Amino acid sequence: MDAKYRQLLKIPYDRLDAINEVLLDPDQAVIENFLAVVDKYGTPEEINHKHHESRRVSNLLKKVQATRPEYIKDLEWLMKQRENKSFITVNDYRRKILGAKADTVKFNDKFAVTLEVSALQYFPWICAMADKALAERTLLPGRFIAVRKMKESEADGDLPAIVAALDIMGASFVETLDTKGTDGANIHLNGPSTITGYFGGVGQPNHYPLKWVDEFLYYYTNYGIRQVLNLNPGTVLAGYLLYRLGIDIEFKISVFMGNDNPYAALWTLLAAKLFSRDDGSSPLIGFNWSNSVNNESMEITAQFRKSLGFEDVVRFEHHITETWKSIVRQPYNRREELLEIAGHVANISAKHEGGNPETDSARAHPSDILDYFRDKQEVIDSGDWDALRLNFLDKVDACNQTAEALTLNSLSFIAARNMHM
Repeated sequence: MDAKYRQLLKIPYDRLDAINEVLLDPDQAVIENFLAVVDKYGTPEEINHKHHESRRVSNLLKKVQATRPEYIKDLEWLMKQRENKSFITVNDYRRKILGAKADTVKFNDKFAVTLEVSALQYFPWICAMADKALAERTLLPGRFIAVRKMKESEADGDLPAIVAALDIMGASFVETLDTKGTDGANIHLNGPSTITGYFGGVGQPNHYPLKWVDEFLYYYTNYGIRQVLNLNPGTVLAGYLLYRLGIDIEFKISVFMGNDNPYAALWTLLAAKLFSRDDGSSPLIGFNWSNSVNNESMEITAQFRKSLGFEDVVRFEHHITETWKSIVRQPYNRREELLEIAGHVANISAKHEGGNPETDSARAHPSDILDYFRDKQEVIDSGDWDALRLNFLDKVDACNQTAEALTLNSLSFIAARNMHM
């Protein structure tokens, strides 16, 4: 097409002026209502100070001591293993997989794949995972997602214990706020059992973006939670606005946003650029593709992600395995596709939401996405507690198999940074 037509796509500067008029107009309820919620917690500087204080491991341990003192010895044990360098190093892991060849292979860390597991629901699972990694000389993932009810996790002491443990490990951690639509906000959803109701509306209608901001700021200032899941255009915009104010929120976009093509990705990243800070940073640090995305879509998106200055900022989060039940058609395993793209598209995480299909399907209780929404006591009363723990360990095993496959193909990975130095 002639270049003169391409020029028609250029956005005139007066369009930005019109946007700023809305954002700065004190009579615009959409902005004033948002600022009123933030103001409950103080100035951005005060809010960030509360966040940093609450995220100190020493302060997290005080919260653990007050709610689940029996967890203290587990956290101290984890710190001791870190200090003693008890876990296998990355170099020794590579020698374990490749033998002497490992010393001659050049691994390009620019394209290191983050090893990710979802969902980490309960603190005792961390100890079980660590014990297994020590015994088998395997890896602790470098990134975890939680989808458990936040209030329940706060009440039983798991929340501060998990945050402390993952900081000790050097792993990043994303929480899912309770304001996500499974509380009755979405009229199409009768609880998680009718999760397909998301297609009738994601579940954060009307005032719910403000409720989401309020909930985030509570956990940000009281537990140091910085990274949260984001699944609605309204709350994505709210996250951008918080960041522009100076509040250091980070979020990843959920698979439920349905980003399944480069044009949806372009729209998302254009907004991220529009609300980025002067240093080029954005609160959007994770971009979870839909399960239907292919490598070509990620390659095309990687091109303009780089042009927008986000290659090192926005991680592509790609599902390698999924829960056996209630989410995708099985068997689902995208490991081979990951190997095809990992060597030339930077900043990807390999997310393991299920065990390897051949393992998961053979379990008496295969992994199920609906298990994320169950009350802890109901899980215990049903007799499924040990089964869910095994599902989680299967996911970690699948993650380790991905690390092995990457290593065999001379590709780099990111595991828990403080444990595998």
